[in-house]
Amino acid sequence: MNVRQDPAQLNPLLDFSGLPRFDAITPDTVGPAVDELLNQASAALEAVTAAGFPADWAAMAGTLDVATERLSRAWGAVSHLNSVADTPALRAAYNAALPKVTEFWTRLGADERLYAKYKSMDPASLTAEQAQAHHNALRGFVLGGAELQGAAKDRFAAIQERAAELAQKFSENALDATDAFALYVDTDELAGVPEDVVQATAAAARAEGRTDHKLSLKMPVYLPVMQFARSGALREKLYRAYVTRASDQAPAELARFDNTALMVELLALRHEEARLLGHRHFADVSLVPKMAESPEQVSAFLRDLATKARPFAEQDLADLRAFAADHLGIADPQAWDWPYIGEKLKEARYAFSEQEVKPYFTAPKVLAGLFQIVETLFEVAIRRDSAPVWHPGVEFYRIERGGQLVGQFYLDPGARTGKRGGAWMDDVRARWLRPDSRALQTPVAHLVCNFAEGVGGKPALLTHDDAITLFHEFGHGLHHMLTQVNERDVSGISGVEWDAVELPSQFMENFCWEWDVLKHMTAHVDSGQPLPRALFDKMLAAKNFQSGLQTLRQVEFALFDMLLHSETPPPADGAAILTLLNRVRDDVAVLQPPAYSRTPHTFSHIFAGGYAAGYYSYKWAEVLSADAYAAFEEAAAQQGRSTLDVATGRRYRQSILEAGGSRPAMESFKAFRGREPSIDALLRHQGMV
Repeated sequence: MNVRQDPAQLNPLLDFSGLPRFDAITPDTVGPAVDELLNQASAALEAVTAAGFPADWAAMAGTLDVATERLSRAWGAVSHLNSVADTPALRAAYNAALPKVTEFWTRLGADERLYAKYKSMDPASLTAEQAQAHHNALRGFVLGGAELQGAAKDRFAAIQERAAELAQKFSENALDATDAFALYVDTDELAGVPEDVVQATAAAARAEGRTDHKLSLKMPVYLPVMQFARSGALREKLYRAYVTRASDQAPAELARFDNTALMVELLALRHEEARLLGHRHFADVSLVPKMAESPEQVSAFLRDLATKARPFAEQDLADLRAFAADHLGIADPQAWDWPYIGEKLKEARYAFSEQEVKPYFTAPKVLAGLFQIVETLFEVAIRRDSAPVWHPGVEFYRIERGGQLVGQFYLDPGARTGKRGGAWMDDVRARWLRPDSRALQTPVAHLVCNFAEGVGGKPALLTHDDAITLFHEFGHGLHHMLTQVNERDVSGISGVEWDAVELPSQFMENFCWEWDVLKHMTAHVDSGQPLPRALFDKMLAAKNFQSGLQTLRQVEFALFDMLLHSETPPPADGAAILTLLNRVRDDVAVLQPPAYSRTPHTFSHIFAGGYAAGYYSYKWAEVLSADAYAAFEEAAAQQGRSTLDVATGRRYRQSILEAGGSRPAMESFKAFRGREPSIDALLRHQGMV
């Protein structure tokens, strides 16, 4: 007798009984699982679009959404591993499956039969959450090409598949170009560089049987060398390598990673997609589901912010130039000198250095402090939990309220080879009152950073900026995990306008500047003493150091992105892309990089990360987050207590975090603040008043 084995026992990607079995997923499990789930999802699509199937929300969700959610979760696990544990075999498996997955989602989003079912649903039969999800779905069908016919529809589908392939290759090139660089230097060349970085680079060299130091372009090495190395020649070498990654300016042996052609083709495809959908350009398409009303409104917002920031940026630059000439003997500073000059000026002006602060920010203590804030403000408990993981450095936690599970998250803090740079939050699964079982599925998130690892048996040390990054990503995680919405498509961050999705993350950053908070999340790596108040006061005084320059830099990125996707026709070659960038810099920047700089070539946010014609959302959401935090400042001022005000935290949680995407972001903001947002708090927080 043949006993048929459950496919979930054979393939971990087909096991949805619990959390992903990350320790069991191998490259050879990807293809079979994806094929099986695509077959199931396709069958579900055929079932719900059959003539006799009712145009009923619950019935369709119980068949189609259950199948597509399984596909999303499995593919999400594969995509996650591709970002944090890249190997040649996994990359090959991912790239082999990517076109098939893209084709299915494109087909689903453009299916006229499915679109007709949604259009024929009775809105009166829907709950408020379902009505918002239904509204989003109809909009998504239009943007997904469901109203296109014949050749136009086929071309739209081909564009989606090719664009996904190009974005993945862009991301691979950026990662590979970064990983391929190594510079070996002697100890004396690292004069001025912090001791923990000196030790880490020595350990990296020893791992290769060498006795010198191995420098990389990963942030935990690159940034401190740029800030502290006394050798201008060393800083120049590293800077040139960094700003020419994945470009035509990189060394000949790295030419295979040049992203120029991919960028040009992506821009052309996006423009063609927009025209097929009846829009002027891709920026119009990008803004349809966002808060901002038009590219013109966004550009006006950015230019207005640039005008407000410019006098402060010009003063920042004048201060840097004067200090470089008077105290460092640098009469004509170059691009690779500015981080070094800035660090030295900050030390001189505020009598403190990032490196003086760093020993107090041990990773375990910062994490414990973060958890304490979240537990206090949002009335939850965070506990260690267990789950299969992809790397020994990954931790897993659960969030509870009143003994009930609210959500869970993985924390992957360390930088390593094969892991994409930067920091991000991603969802593993969403909160959902499942239509197939009526059981409540709790949300699970990934929180990923790229911090330096601990050296010599000591815990990892974070910079204050690292701590801010951790709080930022945790804010995204809270938005995903604390939701009380039961409809998957609008629970947590799902369905939230892209230019409002940064509100909860940027909001959390503010707590890294509160003494009552900071004193509980610092402990010197050797003495265990908390951060001295005098040192914190210096940090606070230096908080808005160069905020003018930093604001203009973000405006430059955002305006470049918006104009890049508004050009008709789009730039036709690499030179045209750079010409546009230089035009933006002439308009808003006060500092010009060298001609060989190629920052767009690793601008993964817009070419591979979903922020195309959307990078402005960081600045847009900062207005919202600063104003939201001002409510906590007002409560503290009235009551003479800290900003950890539980009553205000409860209102914020209920109005914004718990509501997720179940209503427009402006409605959630007004429910919390009682009015529309004002830019005043942002300008005040950044010292530009």
